[in-house]
Amino acid sequence: MSEIDPRALRNAFGAFMTGVTVITTKDADRNPVGFTANSFTSVSLDPPLVLVCLANSSSNYTTFSEAEGFAVNILSEGQIDVSNTFARPVEDRFAAVDWRAGPHGSPVFDGTSAWFDCSMFKTVDAGDHLILIGKVEAFENETAPGLGYARGAYVTPAAEVEALSNQADLMVSALIEHEGKVLLVDNGAGRLTLPEVAVRKDGASAALTRLIDDLGITAEPGFIYSVYEDAAREHQHISFLCQTAEGTPSRGVFTELTVSTLMDIADPAMCTMLERFAEESRMGNFGVYYGNQVSGEVRPLSQGS
Repeated sequence: MSEIDPRALRNAFGAFMTGVTVITTKDADRNPVGFTANSFTSVSLDPPLVLVCLANSSSNYTTFSEAEGFAVNILSEGQIDVSNTFARPVEDRFAAVDWRAGPHGSPVFDGTSAWFDCSMFKTVDAGDHLILIGKVEAFENETAPGLGYARGAYVTPAAEVEALSNQADLMVSALIEHEGKVLLVDNGAGRLTLPEVAVRKDGASAALTRLIDDLGITAEPGFIYSVYEDAAREHQHISFLCQTAEGTPSRGVFTELTVSTLMDIADPAMCTMLERFAEESRMGNFGVYYGNQVSGEVRPLSQGS
């Protein structure tokens, strides 16, 4: 099994909203077992460790506590039915999803935002829960947006977009990351900026799609990374963190966010946002900024309960 690339793993951890997951393993008879959870979080990059929490009262307790490993399947926004299936007492949960054995042996799903196949590093008794700490042996992340869950309802990037689309003078930018670099374009005055576009009556989702199509690359919105009011240009601004899988942009260049590069960013508010992105990329821990170009707050993405 090939060695895990820490940089690629950090990008995978940070590329999606850590919301709804299905944790899987195989029982003593090699039958697949799984349950829906939102208690997944990254623990360490060296060694690469993740953890999930399992209630002591769970019917899966014995199987997972004795397992040699487990997989974390990060569900995409189109997999609400999968989440519901694995959250209920269904006779054959795995009939509802296309799956295969991962490189380390635990079931991994098709169509997810990402999956992590882990060996069991350690189990820790913690009150009425068992903490499962896994060492990532293999992983795969895709461009599909993740599925979140908050206040008793599912949350998707598309729903977040449309909730903000009714505001006037709304601009959308694409923070497109690829292999640790960000796509920057010329603003027409010799300075740099993120690709951006004004939102029309058809909404922010359509605007973002137009913008990505115009760039000529394959990319998907992961989550809203920053929402702020730019008083200098008198508009509201939404920036989406995206990942690109392939293609050469028709304009702009994927650029590392060095100090000199950040000094060339035309918009001070955007520069501040990209400084935060560079720092969070190093930590692999992302939040969402709410505010204006002067002040605001960063609200961490939920890492589960």
